[in-house]
Amino acid sequence: MLKIAILGLGEGRSTMSAALKSSKLELVKVCDRNEDLCKQRAKEFDFHSYTTNYDDLLNDSTIDIIAIYTPDHLHADHVKQALLHGKHVVCTKPFIDNLADAKELLALSEKTGKKVFIGQSSRFFEPAKRQRNDFEAGLIGDLITIEAYYHADHRWFLEKEWSLLQSFKWLYGGLSHPVDFIRWYLPNIEEVMGYGMISSNGSTAGLKNEDTMHFIFKATDGRIARVSGVYTSPTQPAQRDSGMSTILRATEGASQADYHELRYAITEKTGEEKVITWGDATLKHYFRFEGQSHHAGEYQNYLEYFADSIEQNFTAYPDMKEGIGTVALLQAMDKSLQTGMPVKIADVLKEYEL
Repeated sequence: MLKIAILGLGEGRSTMSAALKSSKLELVKVCDRNEDLCKQRAKEFDFHSYTTNYDDLLNDSTIDIIAIYTPDHLHADHVKQALLHGKHVVCTKPFIDNLADAKELLALSEKTGKKVFIGQSSRFFEPAKRQRNDFEAGLIGDLITIEAYYHADHRWFLEKEWSLLQSFKWLYGGLSHPVDFIRWYLPNIEEVMGYGMISSNGSTAGLKNEDTMHFIFKATDGRIARVSGVYTSPTQPAQRDSGMSTILRATEGASQADYHELRYAITEKTGEEKVITWGDATLKHYFRFEGQSHHAGEYQNYLEYFADSIEQNFTAYPDMKEGIGTVALLQAMDKSLQTGMPVKIADVLKEYEL
């Protein structure tokens, strides 16, 4: 059984639950520089092996994997240190916030032979897993186009002081989920064009960056996709419209996977139409905390997939290269918002010699 440690106990709360419930991993130690949060998690999970010093994880030779859930700007250094100390790495999305760090991390992973997995949790939610399996089984034919969105009433978020800083962008914090779905099905995006604005609600709150965005993507084979994000507007009832959804339109059918709802719909190439939902047992696997918050079930799914990849020696996706590609795409989207022009992903990668 592989031994895992967790750095960052805010979002890492889900990972603690995931690791403690998994039969494939043993949680050895957790770390956060906020000792009060360490004590809170120790009490919540009755797990008392915690530290406030990252070195205690790095220097523990029994630990196989370090799972990193720290603020974005710290990811590169935390991943680097873990690799240098011979650990496999799980890093929450977005992988890094500066592509200038990418080259060194790629070389280090290659040199150490250690795996790095990017925690794009939404891929590991039940409807998304079912959608992918049905697509790979050929039930809807060849993909024509994909639409993905993340629309949420996050006005409560604007009460957090840091959400009103210049550094906070919904583009990275929110749209990275549907953008990852686009790349999952159309990995070779070559160009992106988008428009964004700060809504009147966002403007009143003092938001510095766009809370309302729509983008079009073009792949190297000519196929197109679209993604949208709206974050300070009321939403539709969940029975009518999910906060996050991915729609595949293909040559012989179509499918749609929803989130938070455990709901999936497909029109198969036979013409049969199905709407599938999951019951309480599945609900309890995915949502273990108050108000369906956090992502414990998805995290357990991806941690076990990553553990399998280490023991069976296959690549777990998204790997580091895919994580870097997603960051490059998000940066191209950011540039398009600023310039009002299409941006080629290759130009962003070339800037960093990637």
